[in-house]
Amino acid sequence: MAARDAIAATVIPPDEVTRPRPDGPPDAPVPILSAEGVGIRFGGLQALEDVSVAVNDGEIVGLIGPNGAGKTTFFNCLTGFYSPNTGTVRIRGEDVTGLRPDQRTALGIGRTFQQVGLVRSFTVLENLLVAQHRGVGYGIAAGLLGTPSSRIEERELRERAHIVLDQLGLAHLADEPLSGLSYGMLKQVEAAAVLATDPEVLLLDEPLAGLGPEEAETFGDRLLGLRRDLGLTIVIIEHHVPFMLRVCDYVYVLNFGKLLAEGLPDDIRGNRAVAEAYLGAGAVSLA
Repeated sequence: MAARDAIAATVIPPDEVTRPRPDGPPDAPVPILSAEGVGIRFGGLQALEDVSVAVNDGEIVGLIGPNGAGKTTFFNCLTGFYSPNTGTVRIRGEDVTGLRPDQRTALGIGRTFQQVGLVRSFTVLENLLVAQHRGVGYGIAAGLLGTPSSRIEERELRERAHIVLDQLGLAHLADEPLSGLSYGMLKQVEAAAVLATDPEVLLLDEPLAGLGPEEAETFGDRLLGLRRDLGLTIVIIEHHVPFMLRVCDYVYVLNFGKLLAEGLPDDIRGNRAVAEAYLGAGAVSLA
């Protein structure tokens, strides 16, 4: 976790961050992750149109909107699972629009999915070990022979996995098979598996699915702790608006594939257009 410690030492507190627009002036801070004018069409359906988002180092940024607003589609464009028809995706200012998902992962982007992406026949700990396979330095032969270097590296991978499980309050589940876990707990294990890869930016797609109110509150506190202790940058899609307005530093709102609003949580809470998108005509705020 040394790389994460180094980032934490240089992170700007969220209340002191000057938020750059992706198309802002040359002297503006360079976002760690940004999208400029992203649009994608599936046949006759315009799923996203001219969506621009900027995420700064050490921020927790939220992406909210009604069902079908295009949130997961936008995540897929950010992470390389979809190729947008228009626009650009950048990591630390570098154009990565043409890169594959694994290439973006190598640049520090990690994500979870709406449908849990775990090996169901493995234990929780084994899933975290599998997630770290890209960072393994030894070859197949060394692994089969159990060479000293491979044993040292395996021990380090296990130590990292246990640290991550402890950070997310899942240490007691390390040896549990996934088959016995609830859907909400599987979502948290998936987040732990991605975190074990030591990403610079963690993208979470509906991490609260299947969690009760108290569990969601605890998970929010843990995300704030990860940002504080590790300098982790987090981007979240979630339908639980009060949760998002509590943990996020900045929020983007999508509706029908377009950016409806953006701003600080209090700005979004009192935005009439956002309230109407969620609650219907006549709604004046999300409070």
